[in-house]
Amino acid sequence: QVQLVESGGGLVQAGGSLRLSCAASGRAFRNYAMGWFRQAPGKEREFVAAISWSGSSTLYADSVKGRFTISRDNSKNTVYLQMNSLKPEDTAVYYCAARPMGIATMTQNEYDYWGQGTQVTVSS
Repeated sequence: QVQLVESGGGLVQAGGSLRLSCAASGRAFRNYAMGWFRQAPGKEREFVAAISWSGSSTLYADSVKGRFTISRDNSKNTVYLQMNSLKPEDTAVYYCAARPMGIATMTQNEYDYWGQGTQVTVSS
């Protein structure tokens, strides 16, 4: 069992930056692939970024490629999402998720554990 707690969300102006963190419980964290997803009001939840168990492989949605960076620190049981050049369309609740199979994937239903989410609001 893994519990995930996101933090770092907030209100930022367009062009600004935020860093989200996701702290995980459990010794098995280093074996899990981790993902970030987001859900904007009135829209379905969508993939943002994912990272393999070792950090050697990452995936990004086209909409965030070149602006967002996912990373992890297995010694701290934490995964990060550095978000730069933020746009109003990045406004959403951001969720982190854990996948026991350590390969990164964009598919939501392949992630078994989810956090409660953190709100990111980008003003124009």
